[in-house]
Parts: sequence; C-alpha cells; structure tokens
Amino acid sequence: MPTRHRLLAALVAACWGLNFLAIDASLQLFPPFFLVALRFALIAVPTVLLVPFPRVPLRWLVGYGLGFGTFQFLFLYWGMAAGMPVGLSSLVLQASAPFTVVLAGVLLRHPLTLRAGSGVAVAVVGLAVVGWQRLDGPAAFWPFVLVLAGGLSWAIGNLCSAQARAPEPLHLTLWMSVVPVVPMLALSLLVEGPSRIAGSLTSWGSPDAPSALAGLAYTVLVGTVLGSGIWTWLLARHPAGTVAPFSMLVPVVGMSAAWLVLGEGIGTGEAVGAVLVVAGVLVATRPARRPLPEVRPSDPRPRAAQAA
Repeated sequence: MPTRHRLLAALVAACWGLNFLAIDASLQLFPPFFLVALRFALIAVPTVLLVPFPRVPLRWLVGYGLGFGTFQFLFLYWGMAAGMPVGLSSLVLQASAPFTVVLAGVLLRHPLTLRAGSGVAVAVVGLAVVGWQRLDGPAAFWPFVLVLAGGLSWAIGNLCSAQARAPEPLHLTLWMSVVPVVPMLALSLLVEGPSRIAGSLTSWGSPDAPSALAGLAYTVLVGTVLGSGIWTWLLARHPAGTVAPFSMLVPVVGMSAAWLVLGEGIGTGEAVGAVLVVAGVLVATRPARRPLPEVRPSDPRPRAAQAA
C-alpha cells in the first residue's frame, strides 16, 4: 500500500473521529432511527437525480448499503442514544477492523500475514478490556453491545464494497446512501412514532438546534461523502484486510476530541484497552520490509575469458 494511500486512510480516520462529536450533537435534537434516515435521505435525493448509477453488480451495492449504511448506523446511533460515551463509541466501533480481516480470510480467502494477524489480535484484546470495563450492569453493557454490532455491520459493508470493485468509487458511495432511507424511515415511524419525528423537525428554536444541524451537515458532507468516498476508493484498490485496520486510528481522534470538547474522561482499564487498540493497528498496518536484492559474487576471470 503506497504511502500516499496510507495518508488518505489516516485522513479518513481523522474525519470519522470528529464525526462522533457531530453525531452526538445531532442526537440532542433528532431521535436516533430518524436521524439515520434523514442523514442518508439528504444524500439520496440529489444522488438519484444527478449521479449515474454505479457500474457494479446490484447485490454488492445493496450489501454495502445494508451493512455500511443501514445496520452500522442503526446500532451506532442506538447505542449512543442509549448512553454509550462519544469517545468509547469511536473506539468500540473499530471492531470492524478485526471483523473485516477475519471475514475476508474466511469468506474471500484473503491471506493474513503474521504481522497483520498479531496486530489484529492485540487490538481485539484491547476491545475486550474495554468491554470488561462496561460490565457494571445492563445499562452500561447494552450500549457497548449495540456499538459492537455496528462494527460487525461495517465489516460486512467493507467486504461488499471491496467485492464491488467500483470503477467510480464515489458513485458507489453516493448510491449506497439510497439503500438505508426506506427501511430506517419505516423503523423510525414504527418505533419512535410520527409525533416524535414531527417534534424534532419543528424545534428549530431550541438551544440544541444550531449544533444539531451543524453536526448533521458535517456527518453528511465530511463523514459520508468525503470520508466514505475515499474509503471506498481505497477498498477498490487494496484488499479489505489491508485497508480496514486503519479504521482503528479513529479512536485517537474521537477520544481526544470527546475529552477536549465534552470533558469525557476514561478509566484506567479503558485507557489500557485504547492503547492496545492503537498499538494493534500500528503493528497491523506497518508495511513489510522489502527483501534486499541478491548480490551474486563477481566472476574473477577476465572478461575475455568469460566471453570464451
């Protein structure tokens, strides 16, 4: 993976790390399921009208939209609305990376190097440590499980995106946004109800409205269009197991931003888990050393003798 592509993957991690602050701000105004539908509807409408349909098999587009778009954000927004802290959400969601590597090896038979496998194992231990710290009771553990399920959904979306091999990755990303709108709106109407949805759309005068709308705009433009567009472009050019571990850098930004902006602190165990996750991604994504060219001993005979 060239250095410039690794830098692009790191840029996506930064965009997605800040995205958790934006989501938290939006959840102060909108109910979670409706927020997912609204987020993707704002992209889906201009996409259907202006963007050519991606030249990929329909099954991979739908799979990408269900995994990455629908279920990832259903579980993530649900978990955060249920009380999962912003910084820890950015960490736990990165379970998508080990899930992707394992699923790619099992389902797609992508080779797993010893270094990448070791890095993913360290990251999994880190996530397990964080999960152990959340075992204070159902109120704390249930949001953790929801966000973890979001990570698994993201991994499934990664594999579908990689299999699509879109020649225009941005077209795939934009059309992926069409898939979640109807199921999430139906779920919102069923669970959250029309009155709660209407209330969120008419509360423009509340103190939370400006930050909620700004967060929604960031999520749509930066988190989805820019971040997911670059991510899809990278998955179209590299194995999913190579790209996915970079997502584990998201908590570096997410937890730091949550600490600076929201004053969120983390316990010692959670800090240890976070360090293990970051160490795992550094090991897993470190480029392999190129073997030195073999130097053959020179023939001591004169050139004339060699020619003979």
